Amino acid sequence: MRKPLAISGVLLVLVLALSALFDAAAFAAERLTRIAENVYAYVGTTNSSKDNSFGANSGIIIGRDGIVVVDTLLSAKEARRFLRDIRSVSDKPIRYVVNTHYHLDHVFGNCEFARLGAVIIAQENDRKAMEKSAEKTLARIGEYGLSAEEMQGTTPAYPELTYGDRMTIDLGDQRIELIHARPSHTDGDTLVYLPDKRILFTGDILFTGYHPFLGEGNIPEWAKELEEIKLLDVEKIIPGHGPLSGKKDLEDMRAYILLFDQKAKELASKSSDVQEIVTAIRQVLPPRPEGAWLIEPNIRTKYLKKP
Repeated sequence: MRKPLAISGVLLVLVLALSALFDAAAFAAERLTRIAENVYAYVGTTNSSKDNSFGANSGIIIGRDGIVVVDTLLSAKEARRFLRDIRSVSDKPIRYVVNTHYHLDHVFGNCEFARLGAVIIAQENDRKAMEKSAEKTLARIGEYGLSAEEMQGTTPAYPELTYGDRMTIDLGDQRIELIHARPSHTDGDTLVYLPDKRILFTGDILFTGYHPFLGEGNIPEWAKELEEIKLLDVEKIIPGHGPLSGKKDLEDMRAYILLFDQKAKELASKSSDVQEIVTAIRQVLPPRPEGAWLIEPNIRTKYLKKP
């Protein structure tokens, strides 16, 4: 009787091990939300912090000839997490990375994808901005609450391929349109558009449920861009931060930035007390559950005159 018991014990261990593997694979796959066939993205991160790239969204588009990655998160470490999740979905080669804009939470994972041979693409203004800022940002990374250990292995990986107004990527059975937006969040913002699937990645032109960073923003042009995006044949929108979105979220974003701009100018004309302005503007802004800490730097960098 001992032999059958031994065998059944081994089987039990194998079943439990396989179950754990399947559970781990399922968990990994869930990290990337399926937006449509062959399109996955991180969306709706809550409790945003340095440990989850400040809630930045990234995604993948899978075609016959390989994968296009849209943004690469905050660091080499975060990019490796992203790569593990990609491999839970597809083992196809990663051909291209598209940077929607140059801010660290969207591009500092580039280095891990460059090591795999992916070609990094960005709008030409975006590359210039990255070349000016990336080394300096890494040198003072502590100002972002990040340690050298957390950023270990992270090095700037600049776009190898740039475009002016528009560019098309062909994955064999999937066309991806890159569109240079009006000067909005930055002057090198890229929209990633899948017309056949009616899907759009906006980068940080759209924040949904997050207070946006406005420090470099051209508010009038940004508002116009949000209006123009509404004219696209789009059903599902992956914002730079926040959950899967739609056209109502574009209008909410437009209203937010126009209100913020109006009130911040009004308040800054009467006072240079940052905390006083922040307190006053929070009373009129629509509630958003994530990123309220950005209100103060928005005031400091955009609306208060530097001595």
